[in-house]
Amino acid sequence: MSTAHLFAPLKLGRYTLSHRVVMAPLTRMRAAVPGNVPTDLGVEYYSQRASSGGFIVSEASQVTPYGQGYPATPGIHSAEQIAGWKKITDAVHAKGGIIFMQLWHTGRISHPSFQPGGVQPVAPSAITPAGKSFTPSFQMVPFETPRALEIGEIPGIVEAYREGARNALAAGFDGVELHGANGYLIEQFLHSKTNHRTDAYGGSVENRTRLLIEVMTALVDIWGADRVGVRLSPFGVVNDAGEADPIGLYSHVLTRLAPLNIAYVHLIESRNTDAGEAGAPLAINDLRPFWSGTLILAGGFVGASADAAIRAGQGDAVAFGRHFIANPDLPRRFQLGAPLNPYNRATFYGGDAAGYVDYPALEPAEAAE
Repeated sequence: MSTAHLFAPLKLGRYTLSHRVVMAPLTRMRAAVPGNVPTDLGVEYYSQRASSGGFIVSEASQVTPYGQGYPATPGIHSAEQIAGWKKITDAVHAKGGIIFMQLWHTGRISHPSFQPGGVQPVAPSAITPAGKSFTPSFQMVPFETPRALEIGEIPGIVEAYREGARNALAAGFDGVELHGANGYLIEQFLHSKTNHRTDAYGGSVENRTRLLIEVMTALVDIWGADRVGVRLSPFGVVNDAGEADPIGLYSHVLTRLAPLNIAYVHLIESRNTDAGEAGAPLAINDLRPFWSGTLILAGGFVGASADAAIRAGQGDAVAFGRHFIANPDLPRRFQLGAPLNPYNRATFYGGDAAGYVDYPALEPAEAAE
């Protein structure tokens, strides 16, 4: 298997990566509760997966208590959380790694049991998501109808992201990535399925894109454009999302992002096509012409298909999730053509060290074979 393109250096904003195997943001639900503070076990987890010149995007972290939608997910809105994350960034930097924080607000994909005072989660419109929500005790219950944000509240949402970005800076991160994908608040504003507003934040693609651009502008104000990225899922339907005209919407989004000169765009490939097959067509090809900057792809890739996508110019780097969970030394395994550890879905969310920090790295003898 050729991986020459995966292991070519890449300029990513102000940083130079030694390879293009990116660790995707991965919710693991293992923060200390109460407080949603990253733990020392988290320090070990990220340190295991850091490599010299390698790029990690942290698990999504809520920028406000009102943005939480899952149990034991870390935040970036308290002094204790900043201190917990600082231990993690220090550990990644000790390995020569680069780590961005993914900033998160789940919007309607939450439940009143997570909300301070038990209030309703917020969203662009009062539309109940299909499916079920977690509670803090990991129970599954039907989603409740969210409360539509008043237009006068939206600057407060932007400010929450700005404060989260400022806190990420204090926690020692190298940059921030806005979570604009997977059916959470930013995507809820983007998609016509979830945004039925008739004011300046609804209706046209320009209006539905407004919050995304306002938040991205705030992040750039704190960090500078060359240390800010955004994750988008144009063809995704996760969390009852979905857009009738994804190419029309996201070509506009990318056109509006271009003048900001951000470090990268991170696009999740639709699982409708099998990106795990080397040479399989990528739905994202329809959007590549609208983004001339650095593009990270994600979604179902393996080493061969990732290298092929980079060689073909479809993306500049590829993010891996499940394989990075099970293989702390994933870049090394790809480079050596070594077999991968299988992942165990049962230990993805919640729990302790099992399925978190106990996946083995290659032994020296295996690496030499």
